[in-house]
Amino acid sequence: MNAPRRLHRAAAGVLAVFLAVHIANHLAALGGVEAHVQFMERARRVYRQPVVETVLLLGVVLQALSGLRMVWTGRHRRRGALAWLQAGSGAYLALFLVIHVTAMLAGRAIGGLDTNFYFAAAGLHVWPFVLFFAPYYFLAVAALFVHVGCALRRGQALVAWMSGAGIVVAALIVAVLMGAMVPVAIPATYLRTFGVVASS
Repeated sequence: MNAPRRLHRAAAGVLAVFLAVHIANHLAALGGVEAHVQFMERARRVYRQPVVETVLLLGVVLQALSGLRMVWTGRHRRRGALAWLQAGSGAYLALFLVIHVTAMLAGRAIGGLDTNFYFAAAGLHVWPFVLFFAPYYFLAVAALFVHVGCALRRGQALVAWMSGAGIVVAALIVAVLMGAMVPVAIPATYLRTFGVVASS
């Protein structure tokens, strides 16, 4: 196994637990926004520790860079639908991670916002930003499941099962963020980041 692939797998190992918790956190919102917030507050006691957060951020950078490098360098050797599916889902995840993590850090450091459920959901409640954020989140979750299924190299059946599960989970998460499953009222502080001014 070459160095970029070893680095990619090592970074994936670092991020795997956090991503599982993060997905579970969003699914907790099926019980209401308060359930999501309570779950996040407990999880943050661990992943907001400075050392843990630094390791996670480093993992994101390494995962994205090594993944994109493999997508590019393997473009002429890649054969078969699963190989291309793995590369395509990985490329999208790398793009998503860079955008999402940058937005979160900017929201905290520059906007002074708590990057909680409302931060993630706000763009799905403002037209026309919903046209970007709905597919943006949906494809990220679906791509994560697809990419993991391909990376496990257990054949087409597992990839198909993981892809189906990813589509269902992605649809549930987007529906919850949009307020289609539980009541969601976005505070004005978050809406203002999209130029929405609350009426008096």
